[in-house]
Amino acid sequence: MRALNRKLLRDLWRIKGPAVAAALVIATGIAMFVLAQGTLHSLTITRDAYYERGRFADIFATARRAPDSLSREIAAIPGVRRIQTRIVEAVPLDMPGMDEPAMAMLVSVPETKQPALNGVILRHGRWIEPGRTDEAIVSEVFAKAHGLEPGDSLRATINGTRRDLRVAGVGLSPEFVYAIAPGDIVPQEGRFAIVWMGREALAAAFDLDAAFNDVTLKLTPGLRTEPVIERLDALLEPYGGTGAVDRDDQLSNAFLNTEMKGLRSFGTVSPIIFLGIAAFVLNMIVGRMIDTEREQIGLLKAFGYSDAAVAGHYAKLVLSIALLGLVMGILGGAWSGRLTTELYAEFFKFPYLFYEISGWVFAVATLIAVTAGMVGGWSSINKAIALCPAQAMQPAPPADYRGSLADKLGLARLFGQPERIILRHIARWPLRAGMTLLGIALAASTLVSTQFMVDSMDEVMDVQFNRAQRQDLSVTFVDARPARAAHDLEAIPGVITVEPFRSVAAKLELGSRSERIGIMGLSDNPRLSRPLDAEQKPIEVAPWGLTLSAILAQQLDAKPGDTITVRVLEDRRPVLQLPLAAVTEDYIGKSAYMDMAALSRALREAPSISGAHLLIDRGVEAAIHKELKNAPVVQSVTLRRASLKAARKTIEQNMTVMSGIFGIFAGLIAFGVLYNAARIGLSEQGRELASLRVLGFSRREVGYVLLGELALLTALALPIGLVIGYGFAGLTADLYDPDLFRMPLIVSAATYAFAVVVVLVAAGISGWLVRGRIDKLDLIEVLKTRE
Repeated sequence: MRALNRKLLRDLWRIKGPAVAAALVIATGIAMFVLAQGTLHSLTITRDAYYERGRFADIFATARRAPDSLSREIAAIPGVRRIQTRIVEAVPLDMPGMDEPAMAMLVSVPETKQPALNGVILRHGRWIEPGRTDEAIVSEVFAKAHGLEPGDSLRATINGTRRDLRVAGVGLSPEFVYAIAPGDIVPQEGRFAIVWMGREALAAAFDLDAAFNDVTLKLTPGLRTEPVIERLDALLEPYGGTGAVDRDDQLSNAFLNTEMKGLRSFGTVSPIIFLGIAAFVLNMIVGRMIDTEREQIGLLKAFGYSDAAVAGHYAKLVLSIALLGLVMGILGGAWSGRLTTELYAEFFKFPYLFYEISGWVFAVATLIAVTAGMVGGWSSINKAIALCPAQAMQPAPPADYRGSLADKLGLARLFGQPERIILRHIARWPLRAGMTLLGIALAASTLVSTQFMVDSMDEVMDVQFNRAQRQDLSVTFVDARPARAAHDLEAIPGVITVEPFRSVAAKLELGSRSERIGIMGLSDNPRLSRPLDAEQKPIEVAPWGLTLSAILAQQLDAKPGDTITVRVLEDRRPVLQLPLAAVTEDYIGKSAYMDMAALSRALREAPSISGAHLLIDRGVEAAIHKELKNAPVVQSVTLRRASLKAARKTIEQNMTVMSGIFGIFAGLIAFGVLYNAARIGLSEQGRELASLRVLGFSRREVGYVLLGELALLTALALPIGLVIGYGFAGLTADLYDPDLFRMPLIVSAATYAFAVVVVLVAAGISGWLVRGRIDKLDLIEVLKTRE
């Protein structure tokens, strides 16, 4: 083995502590990159394989009642490769063990074969048999929640008639990877089911023989969807079409894509930040090593080693540390990536999981690690190259301990001698102290920016379920009913308050911009369900215009006072010109509100309601649910309490794991920065600290001089890190698609406290490890004369 290689191994062993700490920082950045990119790649190939196998459609549209003959005209639209017409209806379910009614989305399928689009993957059981109008295939999530197996039955109210359906099979579909009931924000596994039934059975039940109310299309690859949607809307308009959407806007796929978008951004930005910290840590290690090995470098050059050979030696040292971090990062990223991917696969209900990390991820990770190492060590290596033998053989010039800022301001007298030593050492190395402070701050900011999601979701839950929605349950009718239907609900024993609403599908237009939305007509001075302003205070819905959510107003570029064209997509389809009266703040989806009486006048219809929000006596809740189950006009019942419980369960299950992973990463970063700063400080001040011991300072006082500097830098870094973390949290919130979900920028005191505690624990561990080395200082060495 060559001499320099033997020296390399000895050097690595001598600095094994700082080297491992630096490698951990590199490993953290690499692990985050591998986690994000590996998870994203795995989700992408799993999603694409599932969509391909399940023949997921490109365009989705609904109508009230369209004749089957129209399907030929739809199929003739240029670019349409495949078409699937079907019947889709929402109905209530009466499940054993549940007082309240559940809800099912009935979807028709051919009795003898899989549908042409949006296929059903059977997990258990068999396909429905022709002529068996009572057979159905039930979504796997709902079946598991209720313990349903092939041969079991469930009771549904279909078009006003109670029917028992027999479970023939249990299945999944790419159309419902994220299946949520109307009005919910997260899936409720036991309360919402997808039920596939034979086309003939549903046609007879809903009087849709030779007709359909839903159509999906598959297009030629690469074709723009806008012209097809425009033509499809024109064909469906006479039959009650409410507007087609492409795959990107299909609710289930949109939720999945939003999560993947956030994951992609995270995997790009976070590793850059942490690998920048790693470069700084490596610069400290190599720079200090070169300072202490001046004479060895001079001897090497004097004996004939070239500048390139010396530079190569230290470059190999840096690369060894970087490659150690690379290996640890890939292993940690692969493990945490699999765990994260499994969480996503379970959350989005994929039938299978392809966990695969692409080869380019490893290649880029290697390039990042090597680049971080070389960037970190380059300036120090240049310093070794610049040393000439004669200069290197001489001792380094003594440090210039000029007075600190406290000395210049006359504040030094307020401090003891140890504190003045600490301040002067920081003043001697301001750049190093600043970078150490920044590294600690970024570790704290990582914790804040990841933990804030829990705080944000808590705020969303509080606003949605405690301030905006205060009803006990919401009832939706199959069709709009006369206003007197509210009195029928009031007559149910135990119902305290009934607040009716009217929902109308419409297209809002302003200039060249347009958005499809459901206008919600509210009663005068609503108390149970009401829009809120930016301060989360109730807004009174104006009787003369529209009230839009902020994101919807922004997308339309509408300001209060602007006149908006409203194209109603139901019944007579009137076109209205309505002013924008006010703007509200909604965290979930987009909303448009209007006074219910004014909406009825604009539609030129008798007062009618689509449903109502109810406040009830909890003591007779079971009896109220029984009454609603038996009402043939009721399509669905949504419980606010159940929605809140499901949302909190989802947050706890998914965010706890993610927060734990990122907490470990941030702790490793803080430890790597603090431990290396302490070790380098010890190597730089070792002689001075030992001299203090000879002069009579105790071990505790000497330890205070060294660790007090780290404590001061940590104390200064923490508030900076919390501020940076707040900024990172804002960037994270901006990643989410406001069409579906908006995350408010809320960071609680508990999150800040958690970040502080994690950094302080890392600082404590670092100090404890270095404290043992202070006790082993060589007191005899300081008594010898230094040349």
